[in-house]
Amino acid sequence: MTTTAPRLVGLSFLFVLTAASSIRSARLPDISPEEQSFLQQHWRRPLAPQGEAPEAFSALERSLHPADCGSCHQKQFEDWKSSFHARSMGPGIAGQLVELRESDPIAARSCPACHAPLAEQADHTGGPAGVAPNPSYDAALRAQGLVCAGCHVRAHRRFGPPRRDGTSPSAADGPALPHGGFTASRTFLRSEFCASCHQFKPDGLTLNGKPVENTFEEWRASPAARRGQQCQDCHMPDRRHLWRGIHDPGMVKSGVRIVVRTSRARYKPGELVDATVSVANTGAGHYFPTYVTPRVLVRAELRTASGESVTSTVREEVIARQVPLDLSREIADTRIPPGGQFTMRYRQRIDRSHLSLRATVTVFPDYFYTGFFEAILENGAGAGEAKIREALEATRTSPFVIFSQDVPVS
Repeated sequence: MTTTAPRLVGLSFLFVLTAASSIRSARLPDISPEEQSFLQQHWRRPLAPQGEAPEAFSALERSLHPADCGSCHQKQFEDWKSSFHARSMGPGIAGQLVELRESDPIAARSCPACHAPLAEQADHTGGPAGVAPNPSYDAALRAQGLVCAGCHVRAHRRFGPPRRDGTSPSAADGPALPHGGFTASRTFLRSEFCASCHQFKPDGLTLNGKPVENTFEEWRASPAARRGQQCQDCHMPDRRHLWRGIHDPGMVKSGVRIVVRTSRARYKPGELVDATVSVANTGAGHYFPTYVTPRVLVRAELRTASGESVTSTVREEVIARQVPLDLSREIADTRIPPGGQFTMRYRQRIDRSHLSLRATVTVFPDYFYTGFFEAILENGAGAGEAKIREALEATRTSPFVIFSQDVPVS
């Protein structure tokens, strides 16, 4: 539970990380009807097959594989390879789909709508009677997750943002350019472009009146949106295809300010240490964290002069949207809205001298998945077991500390 502590005076230790809040871009005009129409067509699900490529296209121009895109767009390709978009069909989801394709084929076909959205990535085999195999299916392409073409290619036409100077290729330029150039749309610079996957629709899974995936709406109600700051400004700085998020310590640190305060500088044995640990969402344009899978643990404890924890003094509180593994309800929501603050009040009587208060903030990006994959393995993961075990091990190594501070108190 979040507690609000009274203002404390005296010794204050400040840890400020606000790089993301300093990012600014040119404010975009309100989205136009033409742009809305473009997005509706661009993200019409399921995506249509690319069809026949223009006869003049080379094999490279016909390809939908990221490595082929990277032959010209090398920097974007290298960034993409390091991103979670390139791992959106990783062992966790791939392991689940092995069995799900037989037990619940409808759900199995819905997952790739975001994780591997191209028609050429759709594996229709193993589904219910009447579902024909996909003649354009490319297993190697599917395994690469959200590929370049997932956002940039429709009917073999290329789409992207206007050039940095605001210009777009002219009709005269097109035939002379690889793959006929590209069609420019300002929607690639807008948060609305990301909403297709990062916002559940009103009829999607909702708990306690809030969609399970609600990032776009959180942004739209945020100070960042009012400033004209788009998702891309933080997650694609300088148009880089990185999409850093909750798994990246630097990105997480850039969005928060953490402060430890004590009511006075020193306490005597028998007195009550009165302190607060506050985490403010100063840079994220959505709730911190935005989704149900991460957990942020705020911990305070007293430590001896030799650095040993006095275990009876440990206090922990959670910043998260807590849900059970079956996603049947919301247990608690202690996340921090944009511009908001979470404060843990720490009160502990000390029984000796030479003690320090240690405050730590640890991020568990895959907390939900750890329990989820453990449950799958316990109940029998079937043919997907090896992949689920691989995914589980990755979740166990993903936590990281974003803050640790020792404050002498006695």
